[in-house]
Amino acid sequence: MGGYIVQKKLDELTIGDEATIVNVLGEGRVRRRLFDIGVTPGADVLLRKKAPLGDPIEVTIRGYELTLRKNEACLVVCDIKGGKN
Repeated sequence: MGGYIVQKKLDELTIGDEATIVNVLGEGRVRRRLFDIGVTPGADVLLRKKAPLGDPIEVTIRGYELTLRKNEACLVVCDIKGGKN
């Protein structure tokens, strides 16, 4: 424990950051798609790769690799584990 909670959107994480999803913003089809592929509050996520301009990103979530566009990743709010900034 001992760390403090830092909240960032998924597209703001740096490679190697581990986080827990706390909220999925947005509405409609994009939000439903994120839920359908397992991007839900409480899920742990690890940022594995980022394209040179930050779009897309690759994360590990629920034991599998997932690629998200920046416009999707910016809707996912996370608590960074260990208080890394």
